[in-house]
Amino acid sequence: MKNQCGWAVTGFLMVCCIAMSAGAEEQKYMTLGTMTVTAQKQEENVQDVPMCITVFSDQDIDDKKIKSISEIADFVPNFMVFNEGGPGINSPSMRGIHAPHLSYTTSVGLFIDGIPILSTFGYEDALLYVERVEVLRGPQGTLYGKNTQAGVVNIITSQPNNQLTGKISAELGRLLSGETGDKLKKEISFNVSGPIQKDSLFIGLAGQFYQRDGYIENTITGDTVDDREHWLGKAHLRWTPTDQLDISLIASMLEHDDGGANITLGEYGAATYGISVPGDRKVTSNLEGNYKPRENSQALKINYDFSELWTLTSITTRRSYNDEAVDDFDYTGETLSHIYKDDQLRTTAQEFRLNYASEQLTWLLGLYYDNDYKHKKRETISSYSSMNSSTDREIDGDTYAAFVHVTYGLAPHINLIAGLRYEQQDQEFEDNLNDKQLDDSWDAFTPKIGVEYHFTSDVLTYATVSKGYRSGGFNALADEASPYYSYDEEELWSYEIGMKNTLLNKRLILNGALFYMNISDMQVTDAVTPATSYLTNAAKATAKGIEVEATVRVTQGLSLMGSFGYTDLEFEDFEDAKGDYEGNRNPYTPDYTYNIGAQYRYPGGLYLRADLIGYGKMYFDRANEYSRDSYQLVNAKIGYETERFDVYLYGKNIFDEEYNSYGYYSGFYTIYSDPGEVGLQMTWRF
Repeated sequence: MKNQCGWAVTGFLMVCCIAMSAGAEEQKYMTLGTMTVTAQKQEENVQDVPMCITVFSDQDIDDKKIKSISEIADFVPNFMVFNEGGPGINSPSMRGIHAPHLSYTTSVGLFIDGIPILSTFGYEDALLYVERVEVLRGPQGTLYGKNTQAGVVNIITSQPNNQLTGKISAELGRLLSGETGDKLKKEISFNVSGPIQKDSLFIGLAGQFYQRDGYIENTITGDTVDDREHWLGKAHLRWTPTDQLDISLIASMLEHDDGGANITLGEYGAATYGISVPGDRKVTSNLEGNYKPRENSQALKINYDFSELWTLTSITTRRSYNDEAVDDFDYTGETLSHIYKDDQLRTTAQEFRLNYASEQLTWLLGLYYDNDYKHKKRETISSYSSMNSSTDREIDGDTYAAFVHVTYGLAPHINLIAGLRYEQQDQEFEDNLNDKQLDDSWDAFTPKIGVEYHFTSDVLTYATVSKGYRSGGFNALADEASPYYSYDEEELWSYEIGMKNTLLNKRLILNGALFYMNISDMQVTDAVTPATSYLTNAAKATAKGIEVEATVRVTQGLSLMGSFGYTDLEFEDFEDAKGDYEGNRNPYTPDYTYNIGAQYRYPGGLYLRADLIGYGKMYFDRANEYSRDSYQLVNAKIGYETERFDVYLYGKNIFDEEYNSYGYYSGFYTIYSDPGEVGLQMTWRF
């Protein structure tokens, strides 16, 4: 680990040294552009926002060939999105904070045009027709509320306007390895936007079809088990009847028709069933798996500017996610654990905000409500009657919140920051098979206070103290009389200092931060007896870490970029019937993350890019017995660009590095990593 971390830091030093040497011939260089974000729910230059933010424009997403939230995380320090084996089941971890899978919550909020994604199920987006993606690190409870204790990912759809634009892109790729099948990947996408009525009514449309052959072989049939296919459609209707009023309606639909999970039995699982561990990228199954998650969402956003100082915003959203699947989770030739599930998640949310912005004072007041409904329905079929089971459970919850956020210019270069949110959650749990009904409620204050100092207009330092939390929930198998029938919210206090620098006549951006977190009432899997475990608030932990990001324009067309994050999160107090875990690392916490990249875009059309991406070792369990080793991936892209047409050769994980998750689920399973991929991409714009 030390060698990998040292190499990454050396890369950053090289970036900075090259930038410093550039000053002597600055007339030959081009400046880096500015980026406007809405991280604090108002428009600001990203370099003026006192928090750690990584922003991706639509051009960045194309250049880095990013196709998913997990690939966004590859370029963000101390951020990882872990796929739990099945399509659409992704759990984020940021700065070492990760929500247990059974909690059905997240530690990093995902908002797509203001639509809150409140569960690991459906924590994804195809990133089609996107204006930008903002990744905020650190607690965001004041402005965003529950389940944003470690950070937020904001995805903003492109705005149609008077300009008629469009793009059609097609890709044909091939997997670098696999046990059987054609190993092909195909994708076609389009977007078009423009005016229906000039200066008043606009529309944007986008669509995508994606298909990829599997790489895991079923040893019984000889077929691949993990084929992937999905369709996405998105529409954006925008109306600006006056200069003060802007109304947008955004609707999208995503539908999958995928094969089985990319999971097989691990050493412990194989020993349990008395069989040998399957070979690499092989499973043994007498049931063909199929996953058909479907998502349907709508967002209505209304902005009204009373004046240059006052703005009223309303965001109304609805999202439904249906997770329908069948799969063989014993991975043997017998019928031991065949699972059929039909889970439904629905969220309706409403937020009102009143913003005021003057040169010395900016503030906003907000009200928020959401209804979050989850219906978990599944059946386990087995040849052994004792292993048969059924689940039919519902959780229906309402959340109410009020919040305020203020920035005040105390002196010409000093701003004070303060914010507070009060949020209350009421939830009802019902087990339809066992006639069990439970209810509980939780509330939380999430304050934030800080100070920022501008040495110059291009150098900002800041210090903040903020609180974040993750909502409580229910243990479905516990009785109401049991002390474990529900668990409370998890809370943390974060202390952060940082600096943002735009140097060398805006040719070098160098940002960094140090943070310390105190986490209490941690939601952990607690063995209350050697044979019985529940989610409880049984642990405390502390975390400390560092994050650095740099981008430098070396010559016209040539840029170097990189980032590095290190987190040390350990249990301070956690003991249960199976052991004492004091000093152990929190599961799903990579020691470090880094990326180093270089990009060259020649005005005559040549395009070159290469990225090195690395993750440190992480554990899957509280005892730190099972882990995934550190790994590195290399991506590359070369092409020729014209005003209307582009063609590229690309490679993802070009050295076909395997980073399988051995020991997942306490050693019972292994999750296979995706193989490398190379391909051809063509794009036509109009």
